[in-house]
Amino acid sequence: MQALLARADIEIDGSRPWDMHLNRSGVPERAFSTGNLGLGEAYMEGAWDCEALDEFFYRLLRAKVYRHVQPLRLVFHALRSRLINLQNAKRAWQVGEAHYDLGNDFYATMLDPRMTYTCGYWADASNLAEAQEAKLELICRKLGLEPGMRVLDIGCGWGSFMGYAAEHYGVECVGVTISREQAEWARQRYQGLPLEFRLQDYRDLDERFDRIASVGMFEHVGRKNHRVFMEVANRCLADDGLFLLHTIGKNCRQGAPDPWIDRYIFPNGDLPAASQILEAAEGLFVAEDLHNFGSDYDKTLMAWHDNFEAAWPGHADRLDERFRRMWRYYLLSCAGAFRARHIQLWQWVLAKHGVEGGYRRIAA
Repeated sequence: MQALLARADIEIDGSRPWDMHLNRSGVPERAFSTGNLGLGEAYMEGAWDCEALDEFFYRLLRAKVYRHVQPLRLVFHALRSRLINLQNAKRAWQVGEAHYDLGNDFYATMLDPRMTYTCGYWADASNLAEAQEAKLELICRKLGLEPGMRVLDIGCGWGSFMGYAAEHYGVECVGVTISREQAEWARQRYQGLPLEFRLQDYRDLDERFDRIASVGMFEHVGRKNHRVFMEVANRCLADDGLFLLHTIGKNCRQGAPDPWIDRYIFPNGDLPAASQILEAAEGLFVAEDLHNFGSDYDKTLMAWHDNFEAAWPGHADRLDERFRRMWRYYLLSCAGAFRARHIQLWQWVLAKHGVEGGYRRIAA
């Protein structure tokens, strides 16, 4: 383990913020036998610590240390994700119950005032709220929203995009989510606006819209459902409409979902590769624009982490120390992964027949 960590300039019991400190025996064995699943569980139990987990993971992933740790015990996990539809209509609700229904009060202390739980756009932003408003404005401009348009949001979360679009562009929106907590919060927050929040699986949609957005939901669709998702978007989009797909993505289509993230954070999640998105859209959409600002997710996650740690005393009576360490591991390991460019954040603009005369992105 020392030899592998040295590839990433990490020491065991070193003095730098990104060095690893072992509190109990058995951590190397768990990491080698079950990869990040064992490493993450050991951290949750307090078996090891690191002052700067984000830098620890940035260095590990940038040095591609994971290529030298390929536990045979995770073969079943990999095969399961490839062979079984883990995101079918029945199982799709599991992530809402396990993750998004943790409680609106919990997320309100971590997120921006609009409760936007996706990557912010930091080009000209100095804080989280500005970055999220800039992201929402960017989406609206890329879609070319105009007053009176009818817009669909697939995976609407707490309704930040819908609320912003209605307030600033005068559109009507329908949003679908698989989280009861999100739907209830959004209905209260945006009373009086022409917005409809539905507790509904995306596969049941069959009505026409001028524009479609899906922001941070495609990661839950799963490779066996990518084509169905695109077919739903195609049948719901007007012939001259635009569809913006905002999703985290991976650099290579091979490989299984991270086993620790799958077990503790996002059940049945499955990051797409760019090739899988294009394959699913083939014959249904023309890809007009692709924008990668994955490095901005690093800043977003670090801002969420700062908010989470500051608010923790208010949650400690309901959530235990194991949860705190789990959530810290989630936010900081993901920040390190985006910093290392190990995973990406894409915004695709798709059109059913291509934009006549060409698509021109309007920058925010």
